[in-house]
Amino acid sequence: MKFLDHLEEWLIASLMAAATLITFFAVVHRYGSGFAPLQPLLAHIHTSWAQELTIYLFVWMAKFGAAYGVRTGIHVGVDVLINKLSDKNRSKFIIIGLLAGALFTGVVGTLGANFVWEIGHTDQTSADLEIPMWLVYLAIPCGSYLMSFRFLQVTWRFIHTGELPKHDHSHVEGMDDVSDDSNWFAMDDNLHPHDTKGGKP
Repeated sequence: MKFLDHLEEWLIASLMAAATLITFFAVVHRYGSGFAPLQPLLAHIHTSWAQELTIYLFVWMAKFGAAYGVRTGIHVGVDVLINKLSDKNRSKFIIIGLLAGALFTGVVGTLGANFVWEIGHTDQTSADLEIPMWLVYLAIPCGSYLMSFRFLQVTWRFIHTGELPKHDHSHVEGMDDVSDDSNWFAMDDNLHPHDTKGGKP
């Protein structure tokens, strides 16, 4: 799973970096074209494709980012009532919720795969880049199936360990040496279901 985890993170970072660089280039080109000394250099460069490509990159990034969110526990869910239940009953509801997420994303992935298969037999292309549209829509089954797999992965881990993936929103990279007592804003906000092992989200 480490390879898949690193591949997922690499894809998200690469897509985000590419979208940022393309947007930066398009903005610089647009304003640079209005600067007389640069007009001869930039006049023959067309960036009408930049907006379309950036949108597609963000679509792919969002689909893989959603799967990453399931794995790391960064999706927000209000579970005040579930946390009031006993460990046994809370476990049942958590498992049902995770399996429902796996089922839903699996269905979306299957419907998306069927759609991609159908559109792949057409000549439909994008407006500016003129790439086959099935390549763009392929993000739906790929991202949804990966998200479904992540739900099942979290369910398996929870059944065997009683632990859920956690993401500390108050954590700042490079501040690991700061003691827990210095986190003045820490509170039990019940935004995630508690583990059955350890009792804290």
